[in-house]
Amino acid sequence: MKNLQFPLILVLILSSCTSQKKLAYLNNLPEPSAEGFFTMTIPEYKIQNRDVLHITLKAMDADGMITDYLGTSGSGFGSASMQTTGGGYLWGYNVNKDGDIIIPVLGKVHVEGKTLDEVREMLQQEFDKSYNNAVVECKLLSFKFTVIGEVRSPGTYINYSNYLTVLEAIGQAGGVSDYGRRDNLLVVRPVEGGTKTYRLNLQDKAILSHEAYFLLPNDVVIVEPETRKIFNLNFPTFTAVVSAIASVFTTTLLLINYIGK
Repeated sequence: MKNLQFPLILVLILSSCTSQKKLAYLNNLPEPSAEGFFTMTIPEYKIQNRDVLHITLKAMDADGMITDYLGTSGSGFGSASMQTTGGGYLWGYNVNKDGDIIIPVLGKVHVEGKTLDEVREMLQQEFDKSYNNAVVECKLLSFKFTVIGEVRSPGTYINYSNYLTVLEAIGQAGGVSDYGRRDNLLVVRPVEGGTKTYRLNLQDKAILSHEAYFLLPNDVVIVEPETRKIFNLNFPTFTAVVSAIASVFTTTLLLINYIGK
């Protein structure tokens, strides 16, 4: 039994070791130079039903004062309420199942399938007919994404910017844990009519030009565990089984020796 202890401990130590290269991101980036320039394609998100939009209209009234005609600022939709999902849902414009939003003065407006810029330009043209020096803003409040698996803080997060990279998403989730695979990240993306998946390598500079480097709303990022974690989790069971077998073997040998005498 004692002879088995050292090999088992040695196996455990070796299985727990990992190289610095495996824990690093973008290992093969060149030194700062012209070669370090990467072309990035930023996807344009198309609005879907159940999205929530924040739309403001500011224009000059008859007295020359700038007025918020949609009234979201006066309805409590400030920075505090904007930081919560509930605040956005209550004070934002919800896209219904038909892809429409209801705007004061304009009524029903179809926005599904359009980008934020397209919606803003469309509203700008309509409001210019009735208001002087109108300024329209349109933002997406429902940019949710989920990071699960081998990260330090898995969960669903809300992004308050128009763009989000996979590295930023991993950062918000606390980074990949020591047991997470950085070379085989999975991105699950809902698309019209189904789901699309991507495999990303956080250790390869090629990720900077990958089509899934920029995440879209409702994306799910999955960080898979390394084999050594699975081994470490099963190691107590493995050692218990080996110890039991060794005990039975030792007892059998003692009985054989005793009977032989």
